[in-house]
Amino acid sequence: MYAITGITGKVGGAMARSLLNANQPVRAIVRDQEKGKAFAEKGCEVVIADMDDAASLTAAFRGAEGVFILPPSNFDPAPGFPEARKGAATIRQALSAAAPERVVCLSTIGAQAKQSNLLSQRTILEGELSSLAMPLTILRPAWFLDNLQWDVESARRDGVIHTFLQPANASFPMISTEDIGRIAAELIQERWTGTRIVEIEGPHRVSPNDIAAAFGRVLGRSVRAEVVPREDWAGLFRGQGMNDPVPRIQMLDGFNEGWITFEGQDASIRKGQIELDQAIRALVLGTP
Repeated sequence: MYAITGITGKVGGAMARSLLNANQPVRAIVRDQEKGKAFAEKGCEVVIADMDDAASLTAAFRGAEGVFILPPSNFDPAPGFPEARKGAATIRQALSAAAPERVVCLSTIGAQAKQSNLLSQRTILEGELSSLAMPLTILRPAWFLDNLQWDVESARRDGVIHTFLQPANASFPMISTEDIGRIAAELIQERWTGTRIVEIEGPHRVSPNDIAAAFGRVLGRSVRAEVVPREDWAGLFRGQGMNDPVPRIQMLDGFNEGWITFEGQDASIRKGQIELDQAIRALVLGTP
């Protein structure tokens, strides 16, 4: 039995589909029964648990051969990341008590960075789980191609995508959540010892200009990338409702300056299968 947290999201959903297609038993961990109905119809065991509640998580993890950890995202954390620290401690407590055979945890590219930034929340999680007694895989994917969903409307309407990644001709590692879920499903079925780090990206690194061109091909119109000046970021993010835009700005600086990057050598990084055009077409059409 493979227990999946975050199964209602894109990564967890892709992982579940991959395991079910391989005729593997899946336990869907959800916050309420209503969210679990679709997974029950697909043959999953459904368990109700809250990521902030160690007792319910322990019950959800117990008896599983493998557990996939995908903690909720927090794009506007309080200073010092207290929410991430509390959540990581709760997850560790539940895993330690339930003692599944192995664990795969979704982290992020650049989790090894010393500079504080939005992704430091995953650094905290890695540190908390690294002392677990059971085998642990830390999965560090690149920038999600699915984040381009925010650009679909402006690309279609105005022929423009607004990019915080810059310069517009610089290439960055990115990957589709479908690839992440598929690879996570493969990893959780493997057997290993100790803690291992697996870094993954898509078939090719892409630039904002590449992304604009791909939108153009999919939409059948001219699309260009427009860089958002760094001096505008704080005001823009606050206007979107953020209390503290600094961690997000630090993250973007990390990508643009190159210190949020993979830890391993290029030859050790696993590659996904989904190309840029395919990912954008799925976003435009609203399909998995």
